[in-house]
This record gives sequence, structure tokens and C-alpha cells, in this order.
Amino acid sequence: MATKKRTTKKSAPAKDAIALLKQDHETVRGLLERATKSSGERRSQVLAKIEKEVKVHSQIEEEIFYPAYRDAVSKKDDRKVYFEAVEEHRVVDLVMPDVENGTDDEVAAHVKVLKELIEHHADEEEKTMFPKARKVFDRDELRTLGEALKARKKALGG
Repeated sequence: MATKKRTTKKSAPAKDAIALLKQDHETVRGLLERATKSSGERRSQVLAKIEKEVKVHSQIEEEIFYPAYRDAVSKKDDRKVYFEAVEEHRVVDLVMPDVENGTDDEVAAHVKVLKELIEHHADEEEKTMFPKARKVFDRDELRTLGEALKARKKALGG
């Protein structure tokens, strides 16, 4: 009788914080693209998903990643990036509740502006903040931050 070879699943290496945040950005970019191409009830469903994703993403950044980044950087210009990112979150929070108000054409315009705000924010993080973070955190620190982000996201239902 042949014996079965026991296989164990190797767990994938933990994603670092930047990889997780970029993955969230891609998810929201895809949803925003769908929102611009839909209307009515379908658009409302997509906007609800966007709102949930953005809320959870912003919260984990503001609770975990941003403070770690702010505390790790030493240059004034690098800290300025932190404050701008927090302010951009605040602006998105102000715009989000009004996105579905108005006629179909008005909602389409709101969605377009929301898309531009979020894409600008994500692009700025990816081109400015994340490269600076890679310089001030080592690989293990980024993985530890990634684990904390992942756990908090799960706790928030994301």
C-alpha cells in the first residue's frame, strides 16, 4: 500500500505595509472606475463599497501607518507629507457623504471629483510617502507594520 506524502501549506510571507496599502489603492481605483461607468442602483452599490473601503483604509493608515511614518522621518519636508495626507483624508471624508445627492448628471460629476481626489492622494502616497518610508523602515519593520494593518483591517470588517 502506497503511503500518502504529507504536504504542508507554506504560508505566504507576510506582506509589508506598503504592499498592503498599494493593494487597497488598486481595489479602490477599480471600484472608482466601475462607479464612473455605471448609473442608478448599480452605481449606488459600487459607491457603498467605495465608502467602506476608503473608511477602513483611511482608519488603518491614520491609526498605524501614518504615526509610524511621522515618528520615523526626521526632515521637515517628510513630516509635511504626513500632514498633507491626513488633510486629504479629511477632504475625502467631507466629499463622500454628498456623492449620491442630486440628479444623475450631478452624481456623475460628484463621482468624477471623488475619483480625482482619491487618485491624487493614492498617487502622492505611492510616489512620495512610500519611497521615503522604504528608506526609514527596514524590511522587518515594514512587515510588522503590515501585520498590524492587516489585523486592524480585519477587526474593522475590511
